Amino acid sequence: MEEKRVGIIGGGISGLLACKYTLEKGLIPLVFEASNAIGGVWTQTIESTRLQSPKRTFEFTDFPWPKSVRGRYPHNKEVLKYVEDYAKHFGLMRYIQLNTKVIGIDYVGVCGDEMDSWEFWSGNGNAFGSKGKWQILVQHEDFTTQEYEVEFLILCIGRYSGLANMPEFPLGEGPDIFAGKVIHSMDFSAMDNESARELIKGKRVAVIGSQKSAIDIAAECANVNGHEFPCTLVQRTIPWALPSGCFWWGVTLGNLYGSRFSELLVHKPGQNIIYSVVASLLAPLRWGFSKFVESYITWTLPLKKYNMVPKQSFLQDMSSCKSFLLPDNFYGKVEEGSIVLKKIQHFSFIKQGLILDGEVDKPIKADLVIFATGYKGQEKLKNMFSSKKFQNHIVGSPNSVIPLYRHIIHPRIPNLAIIGYSGSITNLHTSEMRCQWLAHFLDGTFKLPSIKEMENDIQEWEEYMKTYAGKEYKRTCIAALHIWYNDQLCKDIGCKNKRKKTFYEEWFQPYLQSDYVRLSPNN
Repeated sequence: MEEKRVGIIGGGISGLLACKYTLEKGLIPLVFEASNAIGGVWTQTIESTRLQSPKRTFEFTDFPWPKSVRGRYPHNKEVLKYVEDYAKHFGLMRYIQLNTKVIGIDYVGVCGDEMDSWEFWSGNGNAFGSKGKWQILVQHEDFTTQEYEVEFLILCIGRYSGLANMPEFPLGEGPDIFAGKVIHSMDFSAMDNESARELIKGKRVAVIGSQKSAIDIAAECANVNGHEFPCTLVQRTIPWALPSGCFWWGVTLGNLYGSRFSELLVHKPGQNIIYSVVASLLAPLRWGFSKFVESYITWTLPLKKYNMVPKQSFLQDMSSCKSFLLPDNFYGKVEEGSIVLKKIQHFSFIKQGLILDGEVDKPIKADLVIFATGYKGQEKLKNMFSSKKFQNHIVGSPNSVIPLYRHIIHPRIPNLAIIGYSGSITNLHTSEMRCQWLAHFLDGTFKLPSIKEMENDIQEWEEYMKTYAGKEYKRTCIAALHIWYNDQLCKDIGCKNKRKKTFYEEWFQPYLQSDYVRLSPNN
């Protein structure tokens, strides 16, 4: 039997999982990591960053957290060590080339006209159905280049790194007229802790953004400078940020949004008429769950006092992966004046700092402005491909999500999978589920449906996202339907999708990684 080589681009959590599961199927993984270390985003975090979900929901199925890690939300150094230990435990490091940047990928051996004529992915719906191969051009640390050829390619490059999203400004209103320094949160996170502290120490800092990185950086500035040099946090859209994962009477977020019952309240892609009717009938309860969380947060935190009550529902933020945990004592820092919150619609630069919403008589003086404005994940993914045809395929239409079947396979790009692009409640869990599914696909356990069927399924998921995530649908988040999503993967593999022991556990307890250990047909 001819050995099959699988190229894996990225040495973060998804790349390590892809390497481990392809190895188990007797394939030869070649992992290319551009940086000098494995761990992905966990190699570049600010000092105070902790895990966003309880560690029991962020755990490899066959490699538990060490007993020495006692906290519910481990520190970023503990997370990185856990990931590194996983790679060492399963002997993955020998397959990983560090400081090896992929500068181009190209599919060869099959012409475009032949691919256009296919009814099934790769010609017959099998992982290695096509005679085509992927050529990977890499650049090593010494700037020499080398080309590799593989039978299958897995992209694990993530969407929250690499290509910073910087806002554009009219002439004379942007950073070019600012006397201070402007950086992106990506650059700040890449600094070592001491350099980051020195950068912000004794400076008037303004942070632009409303997601987790913006909140963390503002808290970090407050820790360093206190109220003597307060940090101004400038936000356009206010997300629902949680003080903790536990609510009244021991009810957790997992009970409200992580159980099979909670997913009955939502209209699901590919659902039958019964599920549709049930979701419609339970709409008041769906609204009630969201209002319960919103009420708890506004009761616990002084959101009204600082005009920080979000306009959108908590369910919408859950459905777009925008909710997150606040840093410790965040509003305590606001109360003491170390952080100043500003909710705005528009801002521009002047020499001394920022003008918010055109209030020229109330400038925000600043020495340093940090843009925590996200990443161009779609463009980053597009730029991987040398082929204009594949670039157009991966982007899709301007009003669509990245079109991936099972959030893994593009119906019109053969011999390739993408892991870790769409978000979920815990990305480690979802990446491991996808890698188990992909390993079975590579091993021939199942084949894919027709291209048309896959595109119809993608369209159903997109309609769901537009309904529940609103204008944030392009974030392609499955957090509010992760059990339903896992059900589809289990059915493809041929294993049971309902995996709890009792009726109560099945319908009212959160699903964890431990419920999906070593998936295989009939187990």
